[in-house]
Amino acid sequence: MIRLSKALDAWGTPDFQDILKQEIEQLDAGRLPLQQGLSTGSYALDNKLSVMILNVSEDAGVIHARAGIFYTGIIAGCSCADDPTPVDENAEYCEVQLDINKATAETTVSLLTE
Repeated sequence: MIRLSKALDAWGTPDFQDILKQEIEQLDAGRLPLQQGLSTGSYALDNKLSVMILNVSEDAGVIHARAGIFYTGIIAGCSCADDPTPVDENAEYCEVQLDINKATAETTVSLLTE
């Protein structure tokens, strides 16, 4: 389970979005739906992760944040010595919904599709 406790502590302050952005960028990329969000590549890389907070709202017990994630992916070949496919990184982008429980900081992340 993901816990965004620093973001929860900053809720209601002017620093909330910056702290949320930093906390998401520091997550293990495997905990985010980057692989499912690929549009051109076949394998999501966990380097060069950048987050943009798009929208924030709340209800009784949950903070809802919509975020855009910029990352890189590759089109993976067979990795054979004679494989002519170059390993080029492709820019990728996906949007996610983060729901932060106000009592525990437990956070669910879901991929948003168009």
